Amino acid sequence: MPSITPELVIAIAVFLLVGFPVHEFSHALVAYRLGDSTAKLFGRLTLNPIVHFDPLGGALLVISMLVSGGQYGFGWAKPTPVNPMNLQGGRRGEAAVALAGPASNLVMAAIAAIPIRILLAWTGTLPPFANEIFQVLVIFLQLNVIIGLFNLVPIPPLDGYRILLGLIDPRTAWQIRPILDQYGFFILLIVFFFPILPGGATIGSQVLFPVMNAIVSFLVGV
Repeated sequence: MPSITPELVIAIAVFLLVGFPVHEFSHALVAYRLGDSTAKLFGRLTLNPIVHFDPLGGALLVISMLVSGGQYGFGWAKPTPVNPMNLQGGRRGEAAVALAGPASNLVMAAIAAIPIRILLAWTGTLPPFANEIFQVLVIFLQLNVIIGLFNLVPIPPLDGYRILLGLIDPRTAWQIRPILDQYGFFILLIVFFFPILPGGATIGSQVLFPVMNAIVSFLVGV
């Protein structure tokens, strides 16, 4: 069984207190800027982690991170309420709101990469607890990248689905929307949770993890 370290536990806690709230706040902020006050009316235009916390999604994140030893995480916060009818720009506005969440995760990953690069370039004696801080930052960075990428997958109920509908032409969106709305959840399960490839791998892991590793390597410069 993967080892459960204090650094892993701290990184998970930081993500629950920062990562998920920033993700959902970003949805709410962009929606508000585009004319929809629904999230604000429900008290979601805030960084308060309590109002964004979803017990099931938070528990799944903790369990998946601990079971995998920090290699991957799966979970979610409480979805931000948005009324697309109020948004400026129609489908494009809805896509912008959807994109804000995953984009915020990638921004947080880039911010975490700055002190990681500094610690990697350190030539003298590292200060006390620097290694522990380094490990927390690395896990936090990786978790933000994987959550951000996962949410960009164009399958409902993920953010990428709304982004896709906002980018394609209306006729194509009208044609594929009923199919994805009805079968999207089952497609998501097959792609990411059924080991149907040789070696017990899933289709999603063979795509998502190489991209994640490439982004992490780029951000930290290794």
